[in-house]
Amino acid sequence: MYKGKNVVLGVTGGIAIYKALDVISRLKKLNFEVDVIMTKNAQEFIKPLTFQSMSGRPVVHNMFNEYINADIEHIQLAKKADIFCVIPATANIIGKIANGIADDMLSTTIMATEAPILIAPAMNSKMYENVIVQENMDKLKGLGMSFINPSAGRLACGDVGFGKLAEPELIVEAILEIVEKKELLQGKNVLVTAGPTLERIDPVRYISNNSSGKMGYAIAKIARRYGANVTLISGPVELSSPFGVNVEHVETAQEMYEKVMDYFEWADVIVKSAAVLDYKPKQFANEKIKKTAAGLNIEFERTKDILFELGKIKGDKLLIGFAAETNDVLENAKDKLIRKNADLIVANDVSNPVIGFKSDKNEVYLVMKDNQIEKIDIRSKEEIAKEIIKRIVSMLK
Repeated sequence: MYKGKNVVLGVTGGIAIYKALDVISRLKKLNFEVDVIMTKNAQEFIKPLTFQSMSGRPVVHNMFNEYINADIEHIQLAKKADIFCVIPATANIIGKIANGIADDMLSTTIMATEAPILIAPAMNSKMYENVIVQENMDKLKGLGMSFINPSAGRLACGDVGFGKLAEPELIVEAILEIVEKKELLQGKNVLVTAGPTLERIDPVRYISNNSSGKMGYAIAKIARRYGANVTLISGPVELSSPFGVNVEHVETAQEMYEKVMDYFEWADVIVKSAAVLDYKPKQFANEKIKKTAAGLNIEFERTKDILFELGKIKGDKLLIGFAAETNDVLENAKDKLIRKNADLIVANDVSNPVIGFKSDKNEVYLVMKDNQIEKIDIRSKEEIAKEIIKRIVSMLK
C-alpha cells in the first residue's frame, strides 16, 4: 500500500519506548520502509538489535558506528525520509530541537531533514506542563512541526495526569494523514453518518441491526487524511474515534436526523453510510414488559428517512447514500439514487457473510447518475473508503 515510502523513526529514552516497536510493526504491515535512530538513553531501555529485528534495517545509534555508510549516514537518512517521527519524545529532545542543538545522531539528522516532522511527547505530567517545555513545543508548532498529544492517566512514576504516550494506532493514523494528505479535500467540510441506530421497546429491550459502523468510520478517517474537516455522527458502535475527527454520538433515528440537520448548513459533502432503522415502536413501555402466556404484539411506525429529507434540500451539496441489499442490488440502488435525489449510491450485498455487516472487507457498486456503474471488487473497508473518497474528489471538481 505504501511501498517506497520511508519513515525515519527517532527513539529516545523513556518508559514508553516499547510502544515504538508496535508503531514499527504497524508501519511494516503497511509496506513502509522504516529506519530507526536511537539515542544513547534509549539503549538503556531496549537494545538496538530489537529495533533492527522489527524494522529489518540497521539501527543507527552512534555517530561513529563503523558500519555507517553512504546509505544510512545522517544526511542520507534526512533526505530519504518521507516523514520524520520522534517516538517517544522526551523533554530533552524537544528542547534540543527547539534550540537548534545537534549533538547526537538523532538531533543532527532532524536538523538536516526537510521532511515533515511528527513528535509524540511522553514524560512525567509535571514536566509536560512545565512552561519551558510548553514554550518549546509552541515554538516547534510555529515552525510547522506536528505533535500528537499525550493522553492522561497513571504514569510509570505513579503520578496521574497528561504525559502518557499516545496509543500506537493513533500515532500511525497521524503518520498516514501527513504522508497521504494531498490537500484534495482541503477546506471542505465532510459530514459522515455511521453505525446502526436503536429504538427502545421498554427499559431493557430494544431493536437494532447488525451494522458495525466500520465502513463509515473508514470513510471519515480517509476524508480527514485528504485534508477535510470531518464530523462523524455515530450510532452505538464498538470503535475508536478516528484521529482528528469530530465525533457526535447518537442512539435513535430521530437523534441522528436532528444531529444531521444541525450540521447540514456546515457540510459541503454528506455521506450517509449509517444503517438507520426504518421503523420504531409506536409506544415505549415505561416499565419492563412481563412475559405472559399470550404473544406480544408491538405496533411500529416509520422513522424519518434522513437521506430522502436531505435530497429535498441539498442544493449544491454533494449527497452520497448507501444501499445495503440482500437481493436485486443494482436495481434497488438505481431506484434509491433517483428517489432520494442522491449524487452517488454505494451498494453492497449484506447477505454475503464475507462482505456483510461486521466484516472488515467489502465489495461494492458505485451507482452514479447517467447510468454510470462501477464495481469495486472485494478488499478492506479502508481501501473501499479510499475509492469512495476519490470519486467524491472527482465529483467536486
